[in-house]
Amino acid sequence: MRVGFLGPRATFTHLAVQSYFGEEIEQIAYSTIPQCIDAVAEGEIDLAVVPTENALEGSVNLTIDYLIHEQPLYIVGEIVSPIEQHFMVHPANKEAWRNVSRVYSHSHAIAQCHKFLHKSFKGITYDYATSTGAAAQYVKNNPEELVAAIANKLAAKEYGLEIVQPNIHDYHYNHTRFAIVHPSVDGKYASKKLTAEKEKTTLMVTLPSDQSGALHQVLSAFTWRKLNLSKIESRPMKTGLGNYFFIIDIDMRVDEVLIPGAIAELEALGCGVKLLGTYEAYFIRQEIEEGV
Repeated sequence: MRVGFLGPRATFTHLAVQSYFGEEIEQIAYSTIPQCIDAVAEGEIDLAVVPTENALEGSVNLTIDYLIHEQPLYIVGEIVSPIEQHFMVHPANKEAWRNVSRVYSHSHAIAQCHKFLHKSFKGITYDYATSTGAAAQYVKNNPEELVAAIANKLAAKEYGLEIVQPNIHDYHYNHTRFAIVHPSVDGKYASKKLTAEKEKTTLMVTLPSDQSGALHQVLSAFTWRKLNLSKIESRPMKTGLGNYFFIIDIDMRVDEVLIPGAIAELEALGCGVKLLGTYEAYFIRQEIEEGV
């Protein structure tokens, strides 16, 4: 089993992979989310784990748009992981960490630590990396630069960095949702380390053009069947201003009656409906320990 993730090693995505799959699979890092998704579509790896949503920063639009417009893979599983951000420097700069000239991390990580950075490093330069792991790797490889990274504990251990300020995130209830994607809707791999706590189905819905009340009718198709929607989000179709599709999460797997009935009703209204996945959701209750 080969599983790809947004690398390098010790990103939050890598932590999710380790928690879900353990060490029994081959873990392959990719430098960008599109490269990771392409690798699954081309058969280079069996599954990929990619971030889809953060509790503070919202949806990872790059992931959603690439799965919709470029590589139409299926979501076959979901991992929800807590996010803890730490301020770290090269050991050579441990004593001078308050004088760092730059902070390097993923844009979401920097945004999640705004209060700490505004209070302690007002006016400092922020440089954006492709991942928190890439930022930590950069700090390791450039000890002559007085630069800090924001990343997780595993990144500090992996790259030999010194955590000088732990838990600098603005809000303690911060989680990221990761999707496990595969070319087949049935291509799931059940976790042997975590227990599934929820079942979900994700649909993509496009509305008929120039029809008033269409979104209300869409929601009604789920409401009268008592299907609970945990998320509804609009994204641009990229075909012109005002053209959108909707991502809808339903809190159950596809059954034989209710969800097929709702889909049939939506199609009868002139909507386009596409199944993006029906799967189990797993929750990581604690941060993965160092060395796991």
